[in-house]
Amino acid sequence: MLAERLKPGDEIRVIAPSRSMAIIKGEQLRIAQERLNQLGFTVTYGKNAEDHDEFFSTSIEERIEDLHDAFTDPNVKGILTVIGGYNANQLLNYIDFGIIKNNPKIFCGFSDITALQGAIYKKTGLITYSGPHFSSFGVKHGFEYTLESFINAVTNDAPYEIAASSHWSDDPWYLDQEDRHFIKNNGYTVIQEGTAAGRLIGGNLCTLNLLQGTEFMPSLKDSILFIEDDEESHALTFDRDLQSLLHLPDARDIKGILIGRFQKNSQVTEEALKKIIGSKKELQGIPVIANVNFGHVQPYATIPIGGKAVIKAQGFESEIWIEQN
Repeated sequence: MLAERLKPGDEIRVIAPSRSMAIIKGEQLRIAQERLNQLGFTVTYGKNAEDHDEFFSTSIEERIEDLHDAFTDPNVKGILTVIGGYNANQLLNYIDFGIIKNNPKIFCGFSDITALQGAIYKKTGLITYSGPHFSSFGVKHGFEYTLESFINAVTNDAPYEIAASSHWSDDPWYLDQEDRHFIKNNGYTVIQEGTAAGRLIGGNLCTLNLLQGTEFMPSLKDSILFIEDDEESHALTFDRDLQSLLHLPDARDIKGILIGRFQKNSQVTEEALKKIIGSKKELQGIPVIANVNFGHVQPYATIPIGGKAVIKAQGFESEIWIEQN
């Protein structure tokens, strides 16, 4: 199920199903709203988006209220999450998935939001988007790639490519917008060669794994699995989290894997990734591409969860094409 495409004049609702908007600097929020306004969108906010408790979140009831309101409000055409966090999976038993199924809308975010996106796709078939949070739009410099991919994903139906960006950055940009360091991107890393097509399933790996064994876990059958993790991950945790996913019965039908670029603090090297993937007999014979433009470094592409992808990997060359229908 594909939501209606966004167009100028549409209202985008900002909600905080994980951490609160209270943790975001006012200047960052100003830039984010102005950027979306310049694209022709109206920005509104969930009633509870700025509230917070000792965990810098809000109650399950308040977060559910904002989620349901965003989907039921006929004026709202798109929904952006404020930021990630740790507790979005608390909401899963309380979501009225009928509301979402009957009011399909663009829903975009990443990291902890993976729990909601996987559950929504499993329960309703609605394609959601692993892409920028509302706070991401507050990036002052180096946002062009992220913005172009977001627009490609949510405003038209044409296929689009997730090509490698010219540069990337792992700066704590939210602390100092002017002290930025960009690193030349030498392209994606082909770990295993091949060509594959399938449904895009994934997001943040450790969050996706929270859905295992529940009614909210989407099927990996005939999927292009895309996974990433943040700086709290390292080679050993990534290895076991991936292995856990591969123990699922339908994981034997994964068609290909895309791995997002790791943050520097994770110290996950290309050599470590090659060793990890090479140790998985379950993955023999399928293409695996790493250092792809998604995850917790910038810039990043917008990826439709439940959309289709065709990936090709040979030698040092790779292609990733996205179709949403």
